[in-house]
Amino acid sequence: MKFTKKLATLAVTALAVVSLTACSNKSSNSSAKIPTKISKKTTVVFWHGMVGGQEKALKSMAKEFEAKNPKIHIKLENQGKYSDLQAKINSTLQSPKNLPTISQAYPGWLLVAAQAKKLVDMKPYITNSKIGWGSVTKSDIRADLLKGAQIKGVQYGIPFNKSIEVLLYNKDLLKKYGVKVPKNMAELKKAAKVIYKKSDHKVVGAGFDSLSNYYALGMKEKGHDFNNKIDFTSSDSKSIIDFYANGIKDGYFQTAGSAGYLSGDFSNQKLAMYVGSSAGECFVKMGVGKKFEYGVAPRPSEYNIAQGTDIYMFDSASADQKAAAFMFIKFLLTKENQLAWADKTGYIPVTNTVISSEAYKESKKTKMPPILTKAMANLYSVPVVKNSNAAYAAVNTELQAVFAQAKKHKDWSENIKKGQHKIDSAWKQ
Repeated sequence: MKFTKKLATLAVTALAVVSLTACSNKSSNSSAKIPTKISKKTTVVFWHGMVGGQEKALKSMAKEFEAKNPKIHIKLENQGKYSDLQAKINSTLQSPKNLPTISQAYPGWLLVAAQAKKLVDMKPYITNSKIGWGSVTKSDIRADLLKGAQIKGVQYGIPFNKSIEVLLYNKDLLKKYGVKVPKNMAELKKAAKVIYKKSDHKVVGAGFDSLSNYYALGMKEKGHDFNNKIDFTSSDSKSIIDFYANGIKDGYFQTAGSAGYLSGDFSNQKLAMYVGSSAGECFVKMGVGKKFEYGVAPRPSEYNIAQGTDIYMFDSASADQKAAAFMFIKFLLTKENQLAWADKTGYIPVTNTVISSEAYKESKKTKMPPILTKAMANLYSVPVVKNSNAAYAAVNTELQAVFAQAKKHKDWSENIKKGQHKIDSAWKQ
């Protein structure tokens, strides 16, 4: 997931559009007939945040789709970073006619849009035998990813550029210091301590890219969903915070800090292993080069988290635009395109057939395929509720404050108390 410091502000911005009501176009949840053939020139505007090889791959697939569907033009419009894309959606919701046909988004961005009936329920399209697959089952989309694209039980999104968290590790360093690849948090801590000690404190053992993910999954494993009932000061919460904080204080754990990602220190062999996005493997591969051999293993935990955006459709589009857009979405999820997308971008396939296919498992461009099924055994998605984005971002900020204290060898108990107040405020804003 890409949560930035701007999310809290953007969540407030989203509230400004809550006044949008049914005075706009009729909701797509009506029984309006879905066109099954596009007979006139139709343009589908697609807002996205893809860059580099990801954008190149998306353009290539759009061009191929247009060649097969000459009446449809896919107009790709890059909106910059995800925070910029979210801000653009929020501001444009006040002028629905200026919205795109479809857009990448996290479900948490669109809670207000869903409440204002500005989104299209995708299920009628999924179950349409001509435009869609005929049924949800026949779509072959992994069920937990599909559920993660729902807002209050309605299938507004279709999974697109998805990733999970994995453990990336330096095979050479683990072998040098006699450490096995950890399978749980206790083993991760033990291995990190051994590496830090045996390297004469020159190599930090481990770290986590996303502090919010670290905390949410830690709480989930203790039986707590991430919602406004979360108590940052509870004993379960403190045990999760202290686990990481003590490691930072003693030197065997570290955070990404201002860099945002740990791949740099990992590639420079200052860090032996870290938990990060599976989509980040391509950057690790470039950074590591031939300096050492890296490995990829399942996240050392019972639960993992589904990250990355889905594709959502806006109700302001015409019937033909909606049908054409769904045809394009369906095209993106074909076996051939899912394989190509995974190879070219590092994102994981979203269909069961491709995930289990020999073609994917035998890919030489990524080390993800062999461990993917195990790594996705128990996927968790942060519930889409009011202000969940802002609260998730607040967790990241408050953990940074706690860990800054730990790094200075100072007590962090007061920071936990302050954190509870700020996180609670984020939920209630």
